[in-house]
Amino acid sequence: MGDGVPRGRQSNWSSAFLPTAYAGCNVEVGKTPQQVIDNLQNQTLSSTAQEEQLNLISEINKLHLKRRQQDDQLEAGIKSMELAFRMQMAVPDAFDTKDETKETLDLYGNEKFGKSCLLARRLVERGVRMVQVFGGNDIAWDTHADIRLHKPLAEKVDQGIAALLIDLKQRGMLEDTLVVWGGEFGRAPTSEGPIGRDHNHYGFTTWLAGGGVKSGFSYGATDQFGCRAVENGMHVHDLHATILHLMGLDHERLTYRHSGRDFRLTDVAGNVAKDIIA
Repeated sequence: MGDGVPRGRQSNWSSAFLPTAYAGCNVEVGKTPQQVIDNLQNQTLSSTAQEEQLNLISEINKLHLKRRQQDDQLEAGIKSMELAFRMQMAVPDAFDTKDETKETLDLYGNEKFGKSCLLARRLVERGVRMVQVFGGNDIAWDTHADIRLHKPLAEKVDQGIAALLIDLKQRGMLEDTLVVWGGEFGRAPTSEGPIGRDHNHYGFTTWLAGGGVKSGFSYGATDQFGCRAVENGMHVHDLHATILHLMGLDHERLTYRHSGRDFRLTDVAGNVAKDIIA
């Protein structure tokens, strides 16, 4: 959820090789609690009638599944329908901020990104395990034409990020909530055109907060021009391995069989950066 819909649309929250039951769900911030997710309300059936209908369909699907022995798509469909029904009941309350204090609302501010961060905290409070907030969709993050666009982009997300960290800490949630921030790419120190900057995947910053990581701590460094990482370089597999470790998961054992082989998020690589762990 966040500012508009990012480029790539549904592919940004798909489940890749995992069953569709593990895919993300897009939330349209700025709409009413009943409208933030498409088709949330059934206009023709009561919740009781829907539950009876769901139970019947689920029983029929399970009988069909038993005859077929194994059908990943059918199994994912059963779980998706059950999840959708539970979301109908829980979503309106989770996205209704009327019970928040004025101090909390002021802390997050009026930017859509800040409101998204507030909703992220409300979702985490209710047991949602993963929440993604994206920002900057209304002004391109891709600053090939003008590096000065970074200033208004930073101003749009700065208050929401700070508010989320402050709020989580005040509520005693930061110690077991891992916040991960990352951008699209680093930016090259050399000019692209008059005042733009090209992609740089050799050296850029991702920061983590809470969830068992050291605070006020910098790990790794680029050269003096910001061209490439020269100290404690972190491959994306290392970052994923470290995040999974902080979540209590061993990245080498977290596998899923797909197309005849075991897949894992870190493929055949990845090292946990233990020096960043508190």
